[in-house]
Amino acid sequence: MKILYFDCFAGISGDMTLGALIGAGADPDELRKSLDKLGVGGFKLEVGSRNTGHIQATDVTVHMTHEEHHHHHRGLSEILQIIDGSSLGDWVKTTASTIFKKLAEAEAKVHGSTPDKVHFHEVGAVDAIVDIVGTAICLDMLGRPKVISSPMPTFHGTASGSHGVFPLPAPATLELLKGVPWKTRDVEGELVTPTGAAIIAATASGFGTMPSMKIENIGLGAGKKEFGFPNVLRAILGEEIEHKHTSERAAIIETNIDDMNPQLYEPVIDRLFKEGALDVFMMPIQMKKNRPGVLLKTISPPEKSTFLAEIILRETTAIGVRIYEAERMCLERRWEEVQTDYGTVKVKIATLNGEIINSAPEYEDCRSAAESYKVPVKVVYDAATAAFAQRNANDGEKKRLGRGGEI
Repeated sequence: MKILYFDCFAGISGDMTLGALIGAGADPDELRKSLDKLGVGGFKLEVGSRNTGHIQATDVTVHMTHEEHHHHHRGLSEILQIIDGSSLGDWVKTTASTIFKKLAEAEAKVHGSTPDKVHFHEVGAVDAIVDIVGTAICLDMLGRPKVISSPMPTFHGTASGSHGVFPLPAPATLELLKGVPWKTRDVEGELVTPTGAAIIAATASGFGTMPSMKIENIGLGAGKKEFGFPNVLRAILGEEIEHKHTSERAAIIETNIDDMNPQLYEPVIDRLFKEGALDVFMMPIQMKKNRPGVLLKTISPPEKSTFLAEIILRETTAIGVRIYEAERMCLERRWEEVQTDYGTVKVKIATLNGEIINSAPEYEDCRSAAESYKVPVKVVYDAATAAFAQRNANDGEKKRLGRGGEI
């Protein structure tokens, strides 16, 4: 599968996205021909290169040939009509329309309006329409890859627009990127624009470190400002490397506690699981002056580590925690159901390269069935284990005989 990783080291905007995708292999001449199908006219797409932070990147600029285009305010319905009425392909139309709809929903939320009443002001101008539709065209040229993005870089300050001065990140940008991880960069100036945020929100299927892939092309899109570091968006295009197990980063949060009422551990652990911890457990330890204590350990998605650490500090007597990252390797997992004398029970199956490595009946199913049939939980557990083993053996015999039906 084709995969495209957006490394938003210095943020993302519409022109940076076009530059990065062109650098990754999208043909600028084909892009211009496709943009002509919009029928809006009044612009010229310039594609060049420039150095930023000693790195050469593709620089894309949309020049207006009619000044009034800069100030033309368009509503969502007008923009969607332009896109839908063009002779662009269906996939490009759908992708571009989705980006604009997300942008409209965010703007409406920020301004207390509805998407159909939002006028995009600067974003409705021709150059932004070119950025968004052009992004969809370039992604189509690159094979419609699966898009993954890095976390967004944090930034601060103020900016001016049609609604006056507003804080950064722009309110619409934050609204678009709710649920998306951010990584501390703390730069003064706008790194992620609403257009860039809408592109990421509409196209990215995941966020994190670069996935396993065989790299084919790398594109760098130049931003217009200088921040003292390379102001580039990297688009890394390649073929996804399929693994039979998943490997991902996880944050480990741990603390030593020796002065807390043991009754308070249960609500803390329940809260950590509820807020997204992957696992929480305790280990007995011997602390200084031979005091018995507890090592409270939490495994967390990296983007949630700070939030979960704050829960531990607020709800325990700990006055500090240790946080570090580790590689987390997981077998492929799936659920199957088996029939027993006590009803249906789910079985969790873990595989490696297609081979079943572990299997275990779901405890809650076993407990529920045991209560219904007035038998010990272990009786239901053993019955489910035997039922799965028998079915697995039958499936193996069918494969050996080369039959798909009963034997």
